[in-house]
Amino acid sequence: MANSLPMTLRLYQTLSSAVVPFAPVLINRRLKKGKEDPARVDERRGMSEDIRPQGALVWIHGASVGEVLAAAALIERLRALDLRILLTSGTVTSAAIVAKRFPPDIIHQYVPYDSPRYVARFLDHWQPSLALFIESDLWPNLILSSAERRLPMVLINGRMSHRSFPRWRRLAGTISALLGRFDICLAQSQIDAERFAALGSPNVVTTGNLKLDVPAPPADPAKLDRLLTMTRGRPIIVAASTHPGEEDILLEAHRRLARFFPSLLTVIVPRHPKRGEAIARSIPASRLHVAVRSREELPTATTDVYIADTMGELGLFYRLAPIVFMGGSLIEHGGQNPIEAVKLGASIVHGPHVFNFSDIYDALDHAGGARRAETPEALVKQLGQLLADTAAREASVAAATQVVGELGGALDRTLTALEPYLLQVQLEMGAANA
Repeated sequence: MANSLPMTLRLYQTLSSAVVPFAPVLINRRLKKGKEDPARVDERRGMSEDIRPQGALVWIHGASVGEVLAAAALIERLRALDLRILLTSGTVTSAAIVAKRFPPDIIHQYVPYDSPRYVARFLDHWQPSLALFIESDLWPNLILSSAERRLPMVLINGRMSHRSFPRWRRLAGTISALLGRFDICLAQSQIDAERFAALGSPNVVTTGNLKLDVPAPPADPAKLDRLLTMTRGRPIIVAASTHPGEEDILLEAHRRLARFFPSLLTVIVPRHPKRGEAIARSIPASRLHVAVRSREELPTATTDVYIADTMGELGLFYRLAPIVFMGGSLIEHGGQNPIEAVKLGASIVHGPHVFNFSDIYDALDHAGGARRAETPEALVKQLGQLLADTAAREASVAAATQVVGELGGALDRTLTALEPYLLQVQLEMGAANA
C-alpha cells in the first residue's frame, strides 16, 4: 500500500517519523502556552494509563470543542446500543468540556501526534472496532494506519469549506488517497457532498449537519437565578465566542447604544477564556465599569461590561440575554454556530463573515431568524432595533426556531447510514461474548 501512495504522503510519513526525537521540544513549548495538559502528555505519544474495555469499541475523533459537541447526541444513541465509546480530540478546552458535560463512561483521550510510531501505539492499545471522524480533521498517518489495519472508517458530519476546497484541489492526489480510505463520507450539505466527491471520495451521502441537532447547553440553576437577580430590569446583550479584533467594535457599539439604553449591560464571552484578563485591561476604567467572571465578580448595577471568561457557561448566558451577537463573524474567522443560542430563545445578530456555517446563516437570514450586520454602524443599528422592539425580537426567535426545526434530522439520517457498520460491530461483539 505504501508504494501506491502519492509522493506527498510518502514524504509526510518520512518527515513525521524523523521529527519524533524533537517531540519533547514541541510538547514543552505547547505546555508553556497552556495548549497541553501536563498530566496527560503521554497520550500525545500514543500511550495511556486507561485500560481498553472488553468488547466492541467505537472510536470517535473530533478536532476540538465544536466537533466534540456535535457528536454528543450521536454518542448518546450509541451508548443506548450498549456500545463503549472512545472519544479523541486535540485541545485542552475540548477535554474540559468532555469532563464536564459527557457521561463518565465515555473514554476521552488526546489524539496522538501524527507520527507513525505514536499512531501505532494508540491503535495497538485501543484496537477500535469502528472509527468515526468528525468534519474534516484528516491526519494522514492516523487514516493510513487505520486503513492498513482494515479498520472501518466513516467521515461523519463532513464539511469542506470554501477555503479548504481550492487548497485540496491543488493536492488532488493527496486528498484522494486519504478520502479513498473511508468506507463512506456523510456530508453536511449538498455542496459539501459535491466537494468531497470532486476530491475523490468514492461514496458520499448528504445527511445534514449534526450541529443542528445538538441539545441546548445546560446551566446551573442557582447561578442563573443569581445572575437574573443581579441584572433584573436591565437590557442585556451577549457577545458569544468573540475573537481578537471584535471586542473593540463591540465596546464602541455598547458606548453608542448606552446613550439610548442607559442601563445596558454587555456580556462578552471570549472564544478562548484565557483572553478575559487582556480584554478587561484594554477597557479604559474611566469610560466603562468592567467586571470579570474568572475573578468571581458578579455584574452590579454599575457594571457596563461583564467579561464571562469561564469554561462551559454559554448556556447560562444564552438564558440570561434576549439578544446574542455571534462572534467570529466581524473578522474573517468564519463565524460560530448559532444553533444553541437559537434553541435558548435568543435573537441572533452576526457579522458578514459566516462562511463556516453559510447554509445555516443563509436560511436564518432569509427567514428573518437572524440579522446580518455588514459594518460596525449596521451592528449598532441592528442591536438597537432589537433592544427597542420586543415584537421584533419575538418574531426573530419564532422564525429562527422554525428554521432550525426544518433543518434538523441529521442525527437520524446519520444513524441510518451507520446501521450496516453498527450491525457488524454488534455481531462481532455477540460472537466474542458467545
